[in-house]
Amino acid sequence: MKKIILAGVLSMLMPFAAYANGHDDLEGDAEAGAAVFKKCASCHAVGPDAKNKVGPILNGVFGREAGTLEGYKYSKAMLAADTTWDEETLSEFLADPRKALKGTKMSFRGLKKEDDLENVIAYLAQFDEEGNMAE
Repeated sequence: MKKIILAGVLSMLMPFAAYANGHDDLEGDAEAGAAVFKKCASCHAVGPDAKNKVGPILNGVFGREAGTLEGYKYSKAMLAADTTWDEETLSEFLADPRKALKGTKMSFRGLKKEDDLENVIAYLAQFDEEGNMAE
């Protein structure tokens, strides 16, 4: 009985943000993902005031079809990609963008640590299309 209670308490102490916006199956730590996202922030933005940079805004990226954000000029490869962004597709792409999508204009070499991938994906999952974070 004590183990069951302890498991329940521990589950409540886990970072809530990683489970935001209906993505309760994500394993990453969104708070740690905010630190990982600093590697992305020179090219991408999130949040209510986000603007396209070298890369597109990543608000509401979960469930978005690749190459469809209005106002951003995508590579031909991204426009032709038959991809919907979810945990699996983001993980594959962010691990090695040029290998995952030949012809992408994303020059980032990729996140090599599994924890970094999981954490940054949990971080991105928090943002809805308007850039608001789930509470």
